[in-house]
Amino acid sequence: MQTKFIISALAAAFAGAAAPAFAWDTLDGKAPLVIAHRGASGYLPEHTIEGYTKAIELGANYIEPDLVMTKDGVLVARHEPIIGGSTNVASLAQFAGRKTTKTIDGVTYANEYFVEDFTLAELKTLGAMQTRAGRPTTYDGQFKVPTLDEVIALAKAKSIETGRTIGIYPELKHSTYMQGVSLAQGRSKTYFEDKLVSTLHAAYGDSANAPVFIQSFEVSNLQYLNTRTDIKLVQLVDADDVKPDGSMSLVAPYDKPYDVAIKGGKLTFADLVSDVGLSFVATYADGIGPWKPYLLTTVADGVDRNGDGTVNGQDRRVDGSTGVVESAHANGLFVHTWTFRNDASMLGFSDPQKEMEAYLKLGVDGIFTDFTDTGVAAVAALTPVPEPESYAMLLAGLGALGLVVRRRRSV
Repeated sequence: MQTKFIISALAAAFAGAAAPAFAWDTLDGKAPLVIAHRGASGYLPEHTIEGYTKAIELGANYIEPDLVMTKDGVLVARHEPIIGGSTNVASLAQFAGRKTTKTIDGVTYANEYFVEDFTLAELKTLGAMQTRAGRPTTYDGQFKVPTLDEVIALAKAKSIETGRTIGIYPELKHSTYMQGVSLAQGRSKTYFEDKLVSTLHAAYGDSANAPVFIQSFEVSNLQYLNTRTDIKLVQLVDADDVKPDGSMSLVAPYDKPYDVAIKGGKLTFADLVSDVGLSFVATYADGIGPWKPYLLTTVADGVDRNGDGTVNGQDRRVDGSTGVVESAHANGLFVHTWTFRNDASMLGFSDPQKEMEAYLKLGVDGIFTDFTDTGVAAVAALTPVPEPESYAMLLAGLGALGLVVRRRRSV
């Protein structure tokens, strides 16, 4: 009995000494998530199995498939229904007749290729392309467009292989537009949303604990999904630009959710991150996904802060939190912000990791990045480790415990 008491007491004491007294300022106090934006899109063509695989290898917690729908009703991963730039379809003569003109969220796209005009079998003959200038094009045309089922299978297989849970973070792209597509194909108006839910429930169950987030820039589809699933829902928040004074520029179609705009509604994206707006979002969603300038005020005051002879977004003065993270947490909403890129769109920072760290210090619950390894490094840089003295105390305690046990056995 005496030995057991000593073991228990020492173990408790030294465990406490070894563990750092630390909690993140996230909603749940846990480390923020690193979400692979369209996969490892800084290195490989976006929305491909190869790109998602690389992101997982680099340490991503979640991989993000943006979802659109084929002619035969299959959900596939593409950033937009328009696929002329994200695939090599334009170079294939057999599909030259598929060009057409359509309007998405009030914007007309002329002489383009649209995913809903291709069956899955046809889509699988295409190769994915790098979509951002200045990024590697080595693998252009080599990787195929994956289905949602294939992305889920990858995440599950890699979870087993790595021993850590790899989640998925699907976005329903342009739900209002997709409702029209569904009806034109002879399907129900909510086929897009219903297909996603049935697929996710079959793979993960209907649970808020599933390693899944469903995101959208629209509101009514999330409200509908809130009646159909317990899987976590995320309201995305957009803007056209950030003004020199740090306030948001709201120009259509980036001023308000399109399902609101098409009905003549007045609710803007900026309204959604007000105190009242966040309490509204909390009635149907679990978190918000705002563009990063909504969270950290940066001001363009004309100062060349990094001394490179050019004044640009990297030189903006950083004034601090807008209060949105704090207000979201007060309303029980987590905050996942986007998009962090090593090669573009840094505001107030010249070092991409330092920019990510600044947002992590605000208490965001997750970051979307094209460069998973930088995101992982940012989280690691802010994660404290036990002091060397704690390790020494622990080892000394274990040594003393061993001596007591040996003496007890010799009695």
